[in-house]
Amino acid sequence: MKKNIKNLFTSSAGYNWQYCSLGGLTRVKIATGDDIAHLPELDCKMWSVLSCPVSGLELDSTTLQLLDLDHDGKIRVDEVISTVKWLSNVFRSLDFLINGETAIYLNNINEDTEEGRTALEACRHILKQVDSHSEQFSMDDLLYFKKQLDNKEDVQDQIDTQNAVSLPAEFQALNEYIESLRAKVSDYFMRCKLVQFDTDCHDALDVSVERVASIASGNLCDATSEIASYPLARPQASGMLPLHATNPVWEDAMQALRTAAAALFPQADAISEQQWLEIVKQLDDFQSAKAEQEKKSAEQQSEKFSYERECYTRAERLLLMSRDFYTFIKNYVFFKDFYQTGTNAALAVFQAGKLFIDQRCCSLCLKVDNIDNHASSANLSGMFLIYCSCTAKNGSEKMNIVAVLTDGDTGNLRVGKNAIFYDRQGRDWDAVVTKIIDNPISIKQAFWSPYHKFWNWCTEKLNKSAAEKENQAFSDMTTKADTLTTNIAENAKAGKAGEKSKEADKKPAFDIAKFAGIFAAIGMAVGYISSAAVGLTKSIGDNPLNLVILVLGIILVVSGPSMFIAWSKLRKRNLGPLLNASGWAINAVILVNVRFGATLTSIARYPTLVLEDPFVEKKMPAWKKALIWITLALLVAGAIWLIFFMIPRIGEVLPLNVAADSIADSTVDIVAQ
Repeated sequence: MKKNIKNLFTSSAGYNWQYCSLGGLTRVKIATGDDIAHLPELDCKMWSVLSCPVSGLELDSTTLQLLDLDHDGKIRVDEVISTVKWLSNVFRSLDFLINGETAIYLNNINEDTEEGRTALEACRHILKQVDSHSEQFSMDDLLYFKKQLDNKEDVQDQIDTQNAVSLPAEFQALNEYIESLRAKVSDYFMRCKLVQFDTDCHDALDVSVERVASIASGNLCDATSEIASYPLARPQASGMLPLHATNPVWEDAMQALRTAAAALFPQADAISEQQWLEIVKQLDDFQSAKAEQEKKSAEQQSEKFSYERECYTRAERLLLMSRDFYTFIKNYVFFKDFYQTGTNAALAVFQAGKLFIDQRCCSLCLKVDNIDNHASSANLSGMFLIYCSCTAKNGSEKMNIVAVLTDGDTGNLRVGKNAIFYDRQGRDWDAVVTKIIDNPISIKQAFWSPYHKFWNWCTEKLNKSAAEKENQAFSDMTTKADTLTTNIAENAKAGKAGEKSKEADKKPAFDIAKFAGIFAAIGMAVGYISSAAVGLTKSIGDNPLNLVILVLGIILVVSGPSMFIAWSKLRKRNLGPLLNASGWAINAVILVNVRFGATLTSIARYPTLVLEDPFVEKKMPAWKKALIWITLALLVAGAIWLIFFMIPRIGEVLPLNVAADSIADSTVDIVAQ
């Protein structure tokens, strides 16, 4: 599919770009490290993409996040250019990016720039930590260093935990309930102060008998929210909070409070507000000390491992760009991966996998967030689209895809049809067709489309008519059965009523004068049609080749419009609207012509074999076939004889145009009479 061509133009002042033909269009070719290094000089109008989303691409998510410099979920041209400039400052040559290497040579790092010196320092530090003396830094070295770093941080976390401020066991349980108890205990002590202020308000401040009676008839276990709203204990003028006679819903919290109070105030059956505040103060002091220690420990750990983390981050960016950057460029600048063909060809980063449906494999599948929103824009692509809802085997993961069908027919495709989708990792998903956008697939399919539609229309009408007649027959049968079982007197009465109704419904006599104009029009139409038929048969009789021309003309009239529409759409099929609907900003036409489209959908093809099958339908005997063919030949010969010999003679004996005039004159005479 890809074909190199000569340079269309070069710039004497700028970089000497090379060009290639992909998908029938000329594109800038990025094939060397120098091409990548000079991308900042490439006119933005020549980039195939202006921005693409970070999500939904089949590329390492960390790489995509590193390319998204402003972290807005989009990778734009200026961000790609910034990454290219950074790479040019770090490395002496960018040729190694073309092969997608997972290792870099230290002697290729440019020590003359600040970026290069920083990167080289990070790589050498990691190699030293993993006890390697190699001049090549690989992804394995980075992963081993990360494992060591994670282990060091885990050990430090354990040490910090052991040295952390510990709370006495008596307070550990109370700490879990402190927030809920604070409000409730404060409410209790306020009620006690009001009782001290005026003893007459004790009953109003306590839970009323009527309120308890309103829930007493039901299951009290179902009324815990209501009981929880009651006071924590019965308010007392002494202002002491009893530790035992308390609201049963708060028993777990009170048990923790009893334990904590016993540690500070032994032998106490009740605590005052001051004692409660002392317990709370100790808990607050512990929480503050613990938070301060955790903050200090985090700062110390951050300082201790900050350099290691910084080295890891720098080295990770180097290796990920070495491995993935050219793959990204191929799918961003000139769509090389998309137009590659063959068994070992790489898929484009937006191709999510393959959909197997109706003995076909669709390799152009994209992930979709919202099917309805995507379909409204994707329809402009001019391609046959199949939207599917996919569910993983475990049933917990779900996603939507759109598959492009570019070969075969569409007879068995419908909403609700089941299929299997294989993602890029080889996992299979259960797929269900949820939406179909119908567009031409091929000229062949467009040629037969009108006949298929007509056949389906005829079949639908016949089935509908048969169903209506069946229902009518059943209705008539049941009606007659009901009539036979009714009372004889009622039948007689109904019969008289029916006779009166028939007399009232009698139609007036047919008035031929009223319909004379209609007869005249019909006569003239029959005459002109017959005249045209005679002329046509004479023309065919004079030159039999006219019959072939007639048949071809009919086929052209029926299939021509459909084929022309298909041809105009197939030559303009464009992947751009699909990607635009997925959040891309496409800057070029991405054509999917008939030849290339045939590579995106593969159809099951079986060899021609003679196999034994006990259930195959028996073939018709040879003598029956011969009889059928002879009968058809005789019918065709008879039809030809009528067309070429009988109809022209009838026309010679009685010119049909004269007959038409006679019919019209006769009709006028009838009207006059």
